[in-house]
Amino acid sequence: MDESLDGAHLWRLTLEHSPIGMNLVALDGRLLMVNRAFCDMLGYDATTLTRRGFQDVSHPDGAEADRLVFARASSGEIDSFRMLKRYVHAEGHAVWGDLSVALVRDGDGHPLHLIAQILDVTEQREREARLEAARAELQREHQTLEAIFEAVSVGLLLIGRDGRYERMNRRHRETMDLPFPDGHAGQAGQLGHVYHLDGETLLTAEEMPSSRAVAGEEFSDFTYWVGRDPRTRAAFSTSARQVRGPDGERLGAALAYQEVTELLRAVQVQDEFVSSVSHELRTPITSVLGYLELLCDHDDLPTDVLAQLHVVRRNAERLESLLSDLLLVGQVGEDRLVPQRAWSDLAAVLDEAVESVRPAAAERGVDVALDAPTGVTALVDEQQVRQVVDNLLSNAVKYSDVGGAVGVLLRQVAGAVEIEVRDTGMGIPSHEVDLVFGRFFRGDAAREQHIAGTGLGLDIVSSIVAAHAGTVSVESEVGRGSTFRVVLPQPGGVPEDPAGA
Repeated sequence: MDESLDGAHLWRLTLEHSPIGMNLVALDGRLLMVNRAFCDMLGYDATTLTRRGFQDVSHPDGAEADRLVFARASSGEIDSFRMLKRYVHAEGHAVWGDLSVALVRDGDGHPLHLIAQILDVTEQREREARLEAARAELQREHQTLEAIFEAVSVGLLLIGRDGRYERMNRRHRETMDLPFPDGHAGQAGQLGHVYHLDGETLLTAEEMPSSRAVAGEEFSDFTYWVGRDPRTRAAFSTSARQVRGPDGERLGAALAYQEVTELLRAVQVQDEFVSSVSHELRTPITSVLGYLELLCDHDDLPTDVLAQLHVVRRNAERLESLLSDLLLVGQVGEDRLVPQRAWSDLAAVLDEAVESVRPAAAERGVDVALDAPTGVTALVDEQQVRQVVDNLLSNAVKYSDVGGAVGVLLRQVAGAVEIEVRDTGMGIPSHEVDLVFGRFFRGDAAREQHIAGTGLGLDIVSSIVAAHAGTVSVESEVGRGSTFRVVLPQPGGVPEDPAGA
């Protein structure tokens, strides 16, 4: 008897101190005994719970399912069951429990009561709910991106780290036949009918946008022609960005292909028109200037007539300068701006340019200073470099106020020569700095103050510098002035004496 009492006592202690919610349930559903874990789970004390039935603390949404399975167990139809169910906490919120129930029978097999174990899985269910919501959101985003990927008018291509084409959208698939009429192997660097802007030189495997992207390069607006027949070719502008993993590792590349055929053909027509008109006007303006020079040399002309002739001559010279700029722009558009390199004394070139601009600077009250050590030579097209310096100096003087200063600096750096033109003029607003080298671009201040210009000067500067494989940059602050810096690389070094070159 004592052993029996001890066993009952041990069982009660086990029930009471179990970390899992446990209770005894009568066949009519009353809670006969509950342990501390179950009380903590629902926020009630034991006395309150034992005055209630299990359905009193069950969530109403699952009441019917609870009733049916309990009825089967309490009647002895089944010996056990397990289910996920919700309970109602004392504070009103739902608590999820993993419920396991076993039927206890007497010696004759008649049902006595039920033993229930309830594991609190509320946090797990909440995590699962959050994960499910996140999966649903990812699915929606995936579907949205999928729709955008296929709907955009830009060709999109994803390339793996090994150079294999992983995916392309409908637009890109539609354009593949033009450069690759015999089909594409789906590997970066495959050669086809892909040409540089001259329409004659084929791109090498290393120059293909896909190869450059696989090599880790990122670029924007790389433009080229595709198609065997010049009459039906299309032009594309391609940009590439690297695709990286969470730790920065390179996974591949994404490329965007935008067709720009109409734009490029329009630019070609514009350049051809400008070049044609410039050539046609060059001959008569040269003749006009010649006759004006003869007329201005006549000493027997009245003073007022000579003054008027000088006005006509200045404007004719300005027109000739504009035509020269337009002809050069035409050469750029036709890829005919090829430097005729020779060893040149850059200090002498800069000195001539500074002396040439001094009269105009003096009229505006602007001081011009040159800092150019002797003996600095470079392998360049001297005439083109002179035009670069002339344009930069002309702008520096033109955009400086009375009392302003313009400085020209020449120096040798490792493997290159550097020319710097700085002024104390009006400066360039930050939103215009990236636009100043564009063709026909003129800033707001220049238009508002009616400063003469065509917007071609800096475009010509950048074109000449690019033809020399150099770089041109600008730093500027409104009200404090601008500094233009030209760097011309010198492959093979610079000799000390140009005469010995």
